[in-house]
Amino acid sequence: MGLLSQGSPLNWEEARKYADHIRKHGIIQFLNIYNKVKDRQRDVLKWGDEVEYMLVELDDNDEKVRLVLNGGDVLETLQEQGEKINPNHPTLWRPEYASYMIEGTPGQPYGGTMSEFNTVEGNMRKRRLEASSVLKKNEMLCTITSFPRLGCPGFTKPECRPTPVEKGVSKSLFFPDEAINKHPRFSTLTRNIRHRRGEKVVINVPIYKDKCTPSPFVEHFPEDDGEAARAALPDHIYMDAMGFGMGNCCLQVTFQACSIDEARYLYDQLATFCPIVMALSAASPFYRGYVSDIDCRWGVISASVDDRTQEERGLKVRTSCHSWVTNKSSNILHTCESTKICWQRGTTGGAVQRRCWYYGKTLRRNSPHTIINSIQFKDTLLIPEGKLEFQYNPSKHTS
Repeated sequence: MGLLSQGSPLNWEEARKYADHIRKHGIIQFLNIYNKVKDRQRDVLKWGDEVEYMLVELDDNDEKVRLVLNGGDVLETLQEQGEKINPNHPTLWRPEYASYMIEGTPGQPYGGTMSEFNTVEGNMRKRRLEASSVLKKNEMLCTITSFPRLGCPGFTKPECRPTPVEKGVSKSLFFPDEAINKHPRFSTLTRNIRHRRGEKVVINVPIYKDKCTPSPFVEHFPEDDGEAARAALPDHIYMDAMGFGMGNCCLQVTFQACSIDEARYLYDQLATFCPIVMALSAASPFYRGYVSDIDCRWGVISASVDDRTQEERGLKVRTSCHSWVTNKSSNILHTCESTKICWQRGTTGGAVQRRCWYYGKTLRRNSPHTIINSIQFKDTLLIPEGKLEFQYNPSKHTS
């Protein structure tokens, strides 16, 4: 999880006013930092893992398993017993999107020697024992990717009902706002994605069909205002909230390479290797209590944060010079390698859209074409109030 800034983030109507300002100054920041470090060599390779955990309660009386919405309390306890009293504590704990989630990382990054691999499993075990020690009776940590009953009635403890009206954060028929982390970053991001898009996110996962599955499989939603009926596909499991993607758990690995060239090489190699490992894991076959015909969550995550308007998705004729058809959500596997020239207009992997021709021209003039493949000219969805002005300080970018 990234740095959580203090303050109240701007809503979408306010944030959209600063889109061009942020794009312009973002490119200035990028070029300043890139030109400062582009020739730096022989840094130490550092890396670390991030493991996300779900907090679950095993109710023996009702014979049910529910997600417990007390991640904030557990996180505070772990931090008070660890990093707040010992800056060199071997574990660190951070918040995640859902209020039933926490994230654990090693206290210090691993190094670049082979011997570091011998310490990873031990640190993961320490994190699990540390977090388990502060849980209540009948509670436990769960590291499955997707909770099978996420979005089903009564899947949380305490039980909370969704808020499928405009005043709700996600306006979901299934995912209650109480299941979202209380930090304003998460609720504002959820609401701003919906407002920029102009409607709720749409996630359709093909259902697994056996002899007991109706054909066609069609759901009916009593509290629907018509939006779900239009979005849900036959023979698919329909979901309508960011929480169905960001409320899943995963293992993440972050690298600090020895140079920019090494970083680009690692980026391209991992981009082909990681999807294979993800497919082999086959870890996510259940959604909203149904068995799906897929077992990888990446398409669900991508759709859960898809903020493209209907014009940008090609569903409506473009009437504004400020939109362009993009055929992918931003949170998806990239199309181009950072070490090869690959211009593809309208894709996530580095398209310089026409509305950003000036910024693209500036980048091409000041940095390699191949690096531009990994830069997106998107609207910023999360702007902390009072954080708009930026003055580049080279001393802050020396490591």
